[in-house]
Amino acid sequence: MKHTRSRTAVRRSDEGSSLVEVLVSAAIMTTLAAGLMAMAGVALTQSENQGHLAARTAEYAQDKMEQLLVLAFGDTTSDTRQFPSTSAGGTGLTIGGSSNPATPVAGYVDYLDTKGNLLPMAGGGAPANWYYKRVWQITSLSATLKEVRVTATVARGLGRQKTPEATLVTLKTFPF
Repeated sequence: MKHTRSRTAVRRSDEGSSLVEVLVSAAIMTTLAAGLMAMAGVALTQSENQGHLAARTAEYAQDKMEQLLVLAFGDTTSDTRQFPSTSAGGTGLTIGGSSNPATPVAGYVDYLDTKGNLLPMAGGGAPANWYYKRVWQITSLSATLKEVRVTATVARGLGRQKTPEATLVTLKTFPF
């Protein structure tokens, strides 16, 4: 026996979606897309701040630390605000400075551009186009031991998050 469908059943299955159904599905898709875009924005911000910028601040803090550690324990005149360091006009490993980027001390701070190039100091103040700031502090722990602390930060990060910052601390002993 042959089974046949009625004409009404055929018509209903051939009909398309109603305008209401299309609008509801479009609203659902728009809501999902907006949520995904918000997540993409968070991912971009985190990647830039905690990936790229945090890595650069750590790298530039390490560069400054290496520059300071090659100085002799008693060096009080080398200028490490230049690269390569000069033998006069600076603070060397003289006790002083600050590890707080908000309160830099003259002679214990330098500035880099967006590519990490050292910027010349502008009459003792910060250059207008600085992007990275490095501050350092030398502390005497004993007659033969100094603590060297370097903090690097970035002028601005992406979004409203705290700007990335890296601090390195090491000890320098006499006679090295």
